[in-house]
Amino acid sequence: MTDRKDELAENLAKVERRIAAACAAAGRSRDEVTLIVVTKTYPASDVRILSELGVRHVAENRDQDAAPKAADCSDLPLTWHFVGQLQTNKVRSVAGYADFVQSVDRARLVTALSKEAVRQERELGCLIQVALDAGESARGERGGVAPGGVEELAGLVADAPGLRLAGLMTVAPLTGEYAGRQRVAFERLMDLSTDLRRAHPAANMVSAGMSADLEEAVAAGATHVRVGTAVLGVRPRLG
Repeated sequence: MTDRKDELAENLAKVERRIAAACAAAGRSRDEVTLIVVTKTYPASDVRILSELGVRHVAENRDQDAAPKAADCSDLPLTWHFVGQLQTNKVRSVAGYADFVQSVDRARLVTALSKEAVRQERELGCLIQVALDAGESARGERGGVAPGGVEELAGLVADAPGLRLAGLMTVAPLTGEYAGRQRVAFERLMDLSTDLRRAHPAANMVSAGMSADLEEAVAAGATHVRVGTAVLGVRPRLG
């Protein structure tokens, strides 16, 4: 366990230096950017080590992995983010441990999340997932609502009991006009965030950037970066 803690500490330090350098290059304060460590496929023991090392935000993308892990780590001072495509039949479980759902992309999901948040007497922070690989009215390959659908969906979240509209999230698209152009994609997300905040000033979270492109996200203005492999390493495939 000591070896693993040393490994994670070293990786965290490297990521921290990258974020700090990106902030400096962009003329931003380091405290403007929050690191979310994506712990998918890794055990609760790693989450516990990360907490010991000062990590306060962790993310998961599969409820079947996240729910037991969150339960195992319920004694830790962590904020849990759900970042994967969320089916409505998993909402009851996710609403029990997630502090933020970053993948809100359709009205039916808003309704389900609201119902469960009220039932469980919780408030869920919600980010609209924007699909920059979608047309104005279509959905993206990896979920998300097209830019043209952000305003309407944001209004539904803002009006839903038990939910708090927190901001926007995107994943750098693999296809379409933004493929391979992460900085431009993230700048587009920032423009959408500016538009959103005119109607919803408190919805100021912008979640963008992962291990490979966190610098571009910070340069564009992201408030949160989601980093997995750069901290935890590449987990061998099973089988």
